Order: sequence, then structure tokens, then C-alpha cells
Amino acid sequence: MTFQIPSDWQIPTITPLDQALARTMRTRIDGKAKPPGSLGRIEDLAVQLGTIAHPSPAAFQNAALLVFAGDHGLTEEGVSQYPSAVTAAMVRTYLAGRASANAFAAASDVRVRVVDAGVAGELPSHPDLLDIKIRAGTANSARQAAMSPQEAHKALAAGFAIASAEIEAGADIIALGEMGIGNTASSALLVHRLAPAPLDDCIGVGAGQDEPGMARKRAAIHKAANRSDVTAPFDVLREFGGLEIAMMAGAALGAASHRRPVVIDGFISSAAALVAVRLAPAARDYCVFAHRSAEKGHDIVLTALQAQPLLNLDMRLGEGTGALLAVPLLRAASRLLTDVADLSDVLEGRI
Repeated sequence: MTFQIPSDWQIPTITPLDQALARTMRTRIDGKAKPPGSLGRIEDLAVQLGTIAHPSPAAFQNAALLVFAGDHGLTEEGVSQYPSAVTAAMVRTYLAGRASANAFAAASDVRVRVVDAGVAGELPSHPDLLDIKIRAGTANSARQAAMSPQEAHKALAAGFAIASAEIEAGADIIALGEMGIGNTASSALLVHRLAPAPLDDCIGVGAGQDEPGMARKRAAIHKAANRSDVTAPFDVLREFGGLEIAMMAGAALGAASHRRPVVIDGFISSAAALVAVRLAPAARDYCVFAHRSAEKGHDIVLTALQAQPLLNLDMRLGEGTGALLAVPLLRAASRLLTDVADLSDVLEGRI
């Protein structure tokens, strides 16, 4: 896949979905050979997909998972029980095809592309790895801004360009995943400011913490929050975000600008979606929320975005695993529009 990161990139103008058309789409689905409403929320998903695709058929079948990886300087404050080196180790595991995301991708027939957004370490060259490293991990946001304005802008633009290139290469569903030790701490800060919500309500165990570890994590996150009182979306992103989170936000904007659904995974991907929607509100219409994460704070993001996820499996791994499990539901909902007969055709013997 080839693409360029435009230096003059700007937040795109995204066309909101036509709600009158959505009502027409609902009427069309009600007329299918089934009792109205009998397929529950799959019908809601079909309405969304049909409205996104119009006037083309809703033939959403070819999915790509983008796993964005980056490290966080905030880990210096002890927000995770795992060292930053685990990020690079997991990227190598994805590239070897041996991570949970790879297994779920194989089961769901989804291609995986891994993006080095800002891993604090060198990675081997691999055909499925895009090296877009902005820097080797963010700065420690408890002490200074995580990113410069230029770095945050470049990360957004890169995510947008990557999603756009995947779509141009044939993907019609973009799924988002991530890997980055410390990124639940970064996400908690983003959600705190952008939802907005009380900070302690946004802080969860992440990859696993005992009580002393949680005390360190809370203290570090509060220290970061007390350092800066920014509330504007781009400023919040550069002060507290991660490079992988910024690229996911850009990818969500890229999918929406090309009128393609973007499947949002769990807490961290949802924090990225929150950034994207705060930057360009109409992007919300193109987001499909895969699952309700067990990570504390995810319900806050979902409420802020008025989102009802498709699945509730007590998962909190990340990597795009929940998004991968939701992709077959998008394919099924798409086929409800394109493959299922109208009830009138059945009753009048035209089938």
C-alpha cells in the first residue's frame, strides 16, 4: 500500500447522514420478508449501512483491521505493571500472526495491517507493517505535553491517509485496534476532558493493576490533568493523547470522509472516536461501536457518543479483537438489504 501524508492536511468536512433517507431505508427494511423489527438491532445497523452507501447498494464485505501501536511517556510514572518494551514485543507477535487479533481476524476473514505510530523501539521490516513512527513514544504528559502541535497534526493526517489508502485498495469496512502500554491512562485523560466526566470515573485497571498499582496510576493521571486545563479537542489530544490514538482518530475521519463504516473496538478506540467526533461531529454517523468493554470508563464514552455497542462479552483486551467479532454482523446487516426478498414479492409469487 502506498500513500503520502499531506503536509497541508486539515480536518475534513464530513457530510452527515440524511435522516430522511434513513427513514426511507427503515421502511424498506420493514418491507422485507420478515416481521418488522424481528431482527432487532441488526435492522438498525442495516439502516445505518444503507444510508451510508446510498445511492450504491450496501455491499459492505471487505474489511481491514488497522492496529495502531505507540508508546506513552506517562508510563514513567508507573501507570502500568508492564514495561513499554511489551508494545514492541506485541507488534512482533502480530506480524508473526500469533496474537489474539490474528486469530480473530482469521476467523472473521479480515486482513490485518499493523502501524508503527510511535513505538519506543525498532521493529523488523515486514510487508504488513507500516512504519509511520512520528517519534519513539510520547512525552510524559504528567510533566509536559505528550505531543507538539506538529506531531499531533501529523499523526491525525497519517491515520486519515492510511484509512483512505485502504479504502482505495478495496476495503469497504475499516476496523480499528491498538497496542500501547499506558494507553488506558492516556484515554482516561481524553475522556475526562472530552466527554466530559469526573476523572476518577474514567480510570480503570487497564492491562491489570493491584491496589498499590492503581494508586500510582490514579496519582499520575491526576498529576497530568492538573498540569493543563485545556478543553479544546485538538489541544486535549496533544496534551494527553497517544500517537496511536491520534492516528486512530485520523483513520475514523478518513473512513467517514469516504462514506465507509468504521468499526470502533473498546475503551481506547472509543476514546479515539471521541476525539474524531469532537473534531468533526458528523463522523459519529459512520461509527459502529463493536462491544461494551469491561474497562472502567467505556460506558462514559458510549454515553457521550450516544452509542449502543453490538456486543457485550466482558472483553477488555484491545487489539481490535471486539471490532473483529463485530465485522460479521456488519456483513450480515448489509446482506439484509441486498439479498433478502421483499415480502410483497413472496406473497405475490414473484420468488
